[in-house]
Amino acid sequence: MSYKIIGKYIKELNFNIPNTKTFYLLSKDIVNYKINIDIKSNRIKQNIIEVLTSLNLSPTKTDFEVIDSKIIFATIIELQNDKVEKSQLEKIILVEVPSKIYGDLRKIFVSLFENSGFKDVKISENVDFLSLYKTRNAQ
Repeated sequence: MSYKIIGKYIKELNFNIPNTKTFYLLSKDIVNYKINIDIKSNRIKQNIIEVLTSLNLSPTKTDFEVIDSKIIFATIIELQNDKVEKSQLEKIILVEVPSKIYGDLRKIFVSLFENSGFKDVKISENVDFLSLYKTRNAQ
């Protein structure tokens, strides 16, 4: 392994159901929403990188109520070697780190919904970040 995780935390958390109508419609039609995953990174120091993995819920149709639900989970990694190739670093940031922290991130996100009265939230327990990475690179 060419890196180690030295810290993890919730960097940003938004969860806002604007009104009763939205709550009611969302609880009936939660299957009409999809989970979006986004990954960004920031170099903090020469060997320290912050990887930001975000999840948010968005409607699949335009006529649905919108709730503000987004979590950004920060993972701080320390590279073990000064000379990590760009392609290897990209794979660490886009595949390895998200694969390791996704369980924690999912648990927090699902807990928000369940504790807000939504029992039928289906968020995949596993995400194949390697396939997403390969698809991204093929485009």
